Amino acid sequence: MSAPVLYLSPERKKALDAGFHAVFASVPETYFSAPGRTEVSGNHTDHQRGRVLAGAVNLDTQAAVRRSGTNVIRIQSQGYPMCEVCLDQLEPVECEKNTTVALVRGVAARFAQLGCKLQGFDAYVESTVLPGSGLSSSAAYEVLIGTIINHLFFDQKVSQPEIAQIGQYAENVFFGKPCGLMDQTASAVGGLVTIDFADRVHPEIRPVSFDFASTGYALCIIDSRADHADLTDEYAAVPQELKDVCTYFGKEVMTEIPEEEFYAAIPALRERCGDRAVMRAIHEYNENRRVPQQVACLEKGDFDGFLKLTKESGFSSWMYLQNVIPAGYIRQQAMAVALGLCEHYLQGRGAYRVHGGGFAGTVQAFVPNDLLESFHAGIEAALGEGACHILSIRPQGGVRMIPEER
Repeated sequence: MSAPVLYLSPERKKALDAGFHAVFASVPETYFSAPGRTEVSGNHTDHQRGRVLAGAVNLDTQAAVRRSGTNVIRIQSQGYPMCEVCLDQLEPVECEKNTTVALVRGVAARFAQLGCKLQGFDAYVESTVLPGSGLSSSAAYEVLIGTIINHLFFDQKVSQPEIAQIGQYAENVFFGKPCGLMDQTASAVGGLVTIDFADRVHPEIRPVSFDFASTGYALCIIDSRADHADLTDEYAAVPQELKDVCTYFGKEVMTEIPEEEFYAAIPALRERCGDRAVMRAIHEYNENRRVPQQVACLEKGDFDGFLKLTKESGFSSWMYLQNVIPAGYIRQQAMAVALGLCEHYLQGRGAYRVHGGGFAGTVQAFVPNDLLESFHAGIEAALGEGACHILSIRPQGGVRMIPEER
């Protein structure tokens, strides 16, 4: 699946060139981009080898790059400290967990394992995929680094879906976060795609042809403005509790357990795994059925049907998956507030749902164009300026950018 061409505007090139020169006192030789992503359906299904519907968005992470001839990768991201990784050390480093250095080291390590003759390079990075925006800035960053290495040092031997798997490896093994594969795949491949992760090594990725702009609705991502700090255990508990259910059946993931067997075993599962684990498993079955139904609605032009299923996805995440309010939180329930605001300002139209990991992230809403101005104003009046992002689907995934000539 080849990615469409992405052109780099003269204005963006000038900004990247200036940033690169200020840091490295040189000029870049080439440019790369990786987009953020939006999860359209399939909330927390990827780590159970289920189905998702996702898309790349028109916010991205861009890099100006030059090979350095050294054995050190140096990356200066705008507004952050310099990230340096020596290619002599490509094993996980405990004190680097949850850092950008870990992601770079992990991506480089996986390429080395695949036989890539790595060399050092310098990169200056700017991003419109803000951390904590729910558009997966980390996946965009991983895909960006993987795309750079693949082009510069590996003759593009690795496909974009494989770059996604490399990013997941870096995040799981080096960064220390037990994420699934949806974020990286959507960023790496681009466009609107449905992914079936039943085959872990070769997930089925299929483009979905649909023009959201023609529907009269806007895609909005609402930042709940909650703090992700100290919520790692909440995120990790979702796959862990589902793993407990799977262990009862001697299986690895939920998609290996027939639904009728699960429901027959609920009395024993409640005793062994607890009720929340059972509820989360119910979400997995329902959400995996919902994704192909939504894809079918889009492909036959039934947008009303798609919106109805989108609402059901959101209700399932709140009621069954329970990834809206962290355990024990009373005064701070930012995601719930964001969902309540969407309900109010949509006036019974459109759809809204939990987006991504949940707990402290973002909400997705499909807003009728005639309500967009009032919806946007109402959300930002309550949550602050910049809380409501109006987005579009980007056809390109991780890609080398071609400077535009004028």
